[in-house]
Amino acid sequence: MGERDLYRGCLLGGAIGDALGYPVEFMSRDMILRKFGKDGINDLFISKGGKALISDDTQMTLFTAEGIVCSETLRRQGKMSEPSDEVFSAYGRWLFTQGEKRLEPDMKGWLIDHVDLHNRRAPGKTCLQSLLSGMKGTWQSPHNWSKGCGGVMRTAPAGLFYEKGEAFLKGVEFAAITHGHPSGYLPGGALAFMIASLISGSVIREAAEEAIEVLESWDGCQETASKLRLSINLAGSETDDVEAIARIGEGWVGDEALAISTYCAIRHGSDFRKALAASVNHNGDSDSTGSITGNLLGARYGVEAVPAGWIDPLEIKDVILRAADDLYDRYTGTPDWKIRYGMGKKSVNL
Repeated sequence: MGERDLYRGCLLGGAIGDALGYPVEFMSRDMILRKFGKDGINDLFISKGGKALISDDTQMTLFTAEGIVCSETLRRQGKMSEPSDEVFSAYGRWLFTQGEKRLEPDMKGWLIDHVDLHNRRAPGKTCLQSLLSGMKGTWQSPHNWSKGCGGVMRTAPAGLFYEKGEAFLKGVEFAAITHGHPSGYLPGGALAFMIASLISGSVIREAAEEAIEVLESWDGCQETASKLRLSINLAGSETDDVEAIARIGEGWVGDEALAISTYCAIRHGSDFRKALAASVNHNGDSDSTGSITGNLLGARYGVEAVPAGWIDPLEIKDVILRAADDLYDRYTGTPDWKIRYGMGKKSVNL
């Protein structure tokens, strides 16, 4: 298994976890069991169009990847570029795809041309409101006090692109664009760190323990660090999944979403189906916990661990694979690369 497979596994795994959890995002566990049976939802829900639909979680993850690669492309061309500025610009393009036309986005990216990304899939209010302000939030100067999980659910690409220490900082910066509470942006840094650690060969428990050490050097880390510790302890206990996840929380806030996902990934290891099923059948933000769990498992075990039957029906799988490959390649300078990342388009062709 090559490293490229880990990149693909991370983004595909996240999208599949997102697609598994999206149909039950706003359901209680009891409601899920009544609708899908005693074991809950255990297979992808296929739409009338024959696809398993992704939500805003995967959409924003892709735009994070686009912003990172845009920044690297500018840097390779000898231009000044701050990655968080390019990611912020990419989020402006995502905002445009959600029907928010009040701000004119920078059209340099390629994702905005994909019609399937112009579907509104329950975008988070904090993300929308923050981006509509036209101002980039930072952890040093936040423009809200939100600890929602909309920050962490999109930062996996930072872990694929940057080394561990830088990945943590970039994950924090990208999450803080919209989420200003430490429990909103620090989980973004921790997830990026864990992804970087996993693709370098760490196991998931080790990556989580290392992330806690880094977290503890940051102000406001208590909630995120304590939830991660709890997830590690529960994963090694005899507590069943339902009780363990209930003890961690519901995943609507960043520290809980990361901890639930970490618990599921450690507890079930390479059993992708069991881990994702556990991560979505609860009283909480099922698509985000499913997405983060899939990111972690994919970065650790690669595409091989992803059930083939879950890849084929996945919406925009080719776009996801292209984004993963571009993160892996970092920069090629080929004509098609310049079209995707460097030309600065004037209009959207849909």
